[in-house]
Amino acid sequence: MKLENSSLADDDANSNVKPLTYVLVHGAWQAPYVWDAVSSALLHQGHQVIVIELPGHGADTTPPQNLTLDVYRDKVIEALSDVAGQVVLVGHSLAGMVITHVAEKIPSKISKLVYLGAFLPASGQALTDLAFSDPDSKLGPSLIPSADQLTLDVAHDSLTDLFIHDGSPAEKERVIASYRPEPAIPFGNKVMLTSAGFGSVEKVYIKTLKDRVISPGLQDRMIAGAGITAVFELATSHSPFISHPHAVTEILLRLGKQTS
Repeated sequence: MKLENSSLADDDANSNVKPLTYVLVHGAWQAPYVWDAVSSALLHQGHQVIVIELPGHGADTTPPQNLTLDVYRDKVIEALSDVAGQVVLVGHSLAGMVITHVAEKIPSKISKLVYLGAFLPASGQALTDLAFSDPDSKLGPSLIPSADQLTLDVAHDSLTDLFIHDGSPAEKERVIASYRPEPAIPFGNKVMLTSAGFGSVEKVYIKTLKDRVISPGLQDRMIAGAGITAVFELATSHSPFISHPHAVTEILLRLGKQTS
């Protein structure tokens, strides 16, 4: 299903839907601010929203040498521990690894896993395994490791072209202003998955068809590998929650209706 400039006002599919809890997890080189428009729209529709700030991102100052994929997973699990009932867990980019890891640990807490232009590993894979298998990604040549190998920078003259080439000047400026180097260790951490854990949770993938970070080709391969049949398409860059938030919100609300 392809959704681009959808209008929430034109869709009555969200009426009489019980409130759900959406948990939104940002990706690498980003922070909770990227979800502002989507979060506001979901709240306006009467849903609960939890926006996760991964350690080492946004305002969090955890040193990069102390960060692993397990630390990210546990941050999300801690947030979910205060929620009554199940959640719709949404992850973008790097956060696809995180929500996969969370689902393996607490599958009964999740009604749906939603991958938005996200890495989707098989058991035993790390993010680097997937990224290195993506010859069509434009990210690799722009990466700059720190001298101690603990963080990764993106060449600043490539940042918005890679992440939000379809954004407005103001949106691009916000991405630049909020940028900080990415902790590197979690990229190499593998996930181990079971059919009883991760395999038992319903999964949805939202493809980003003009993505220059995770190519549509890799997205297709990951979707096929995971056996996902519920697939939506957005003709957007890697950051549609900023450049096309209404389209992202529309899909999440439709999924919410199916959940309720």
